[in-house]
Amino acid sequence: MKYTEVINTLLKPKEKNDFKVLDLFAGCGGLALGFESGGFDTIGYEKESDCCVTYQNNLDGKSIKTNLTPDFDFPHADIIIGGPPCQPFSVGGNQKGLKDSRDGFPTFIAAVKKIKPEIWLFENVRGLLYKNKWYLEKIISELESLGYTVEYKLLNAVNYGVPQNRERIVVVGHKGQFFFPKETSIKTTVKEALSDISENTGIDEVTYLTPSMDNYIAKYEKASKCINPRDLHLERPARTLTCRNLAGMTGDMHRIKLPDGRRRTLTFREAARLQSFPDHFYFYGSKTSIFNQIGNAVPPLLSFKIANSVLDYMKQGRFLETPQNKQRFPNQLNFFEEQIMVQNA
Repeated sequence: MKYTEVINTLLKPKEKNDFKVLDLFAGCGGLALGFESGGFDTIGYEKESDCCVTYQNNLDGKSIKTNLTPDFDFPHADIIIGGPPCQPFSVGGNQKGLKDSRDGFPTFIAAVKKIKPEIWLFENVRGLLYKNKWYLEKIISELESLGYTVEYKLLNAVNYGVPQNRERIVVVGHKGQFFFPKETSIKTTVKEALSDISENTGIDEVTYLTPSMDNYIAKYEKASKCINPRDLHLERPARTLTCRNLAGMTGDMHRIKLPDGRRRTLTFREAARLQSFPDHFYFYGSKTSIFNQIGNAVPPLLSFKIANSVLDYMKQGRFLETPQNKQRFPNQLNFFEEQIMVQNA
């Protein structure tokens, strides 16, 4: 089965497994889509209107528009997930950390304190492991004091079937016997992800680079000592997709080089494919808003594999492995692995 068939078949809300998931700083629903595809019931909270509309129109769960704060009245949930705003810790956000009002971690910690979920997890930029590791250690210490075993791992989406090199830290708080999803040695390429749509693009959907833009890019790549041009290379996974290199006409932008030598920007659908969003997932808002939603999202295929690890944890905790529970909680991960193997046979 091809990559597109895998994401279009696998990544859609499934019959529920009775576990409630609270999704904080939910964005457009990339993390939630992976969990709903694993059978979880989600409710999201997000401050950006377009993100809420996208979430609401693609997922079974509701997305409530609100500016989350630590004193928010959080609803009950078995599991808390989320992507606390990463700007305070990213290079693009000037690495202000605690001094940045956009820091979402106090709210996330407050939710864990109030709800006391069976398990929680958050995703964030890799910078939290380096220059700002002191803050990560502070977060972990506070959450460990609530009785959780806290583990973290730097995951690269390319190792989980996503056609994109995208490193993010995933931090999980549990009460024993949680295992991160296993990596796969199979890498999905740009060509596998885009071959059926990249040549069928309407002229109004993209921007073709002018000679002056090409000259600017050449100077940018020379100044940054870029060994390989930043064009998408069809025979390998893509670079990390970000808001900046999707929506902005910059030297670092994602672009496709055509057989005739011209270069153009990506369409929404192409960017979504590289993030592993299925084709039935529709985005709402302006051009910039949509690219921002895609660039900020957790790849749903990676989220799905994390969700299956969470489901395994929940099954072995409160619910022992019985024939009845095997029927209630089917192992969809096996389906995913089988399809990837067929795809690459």
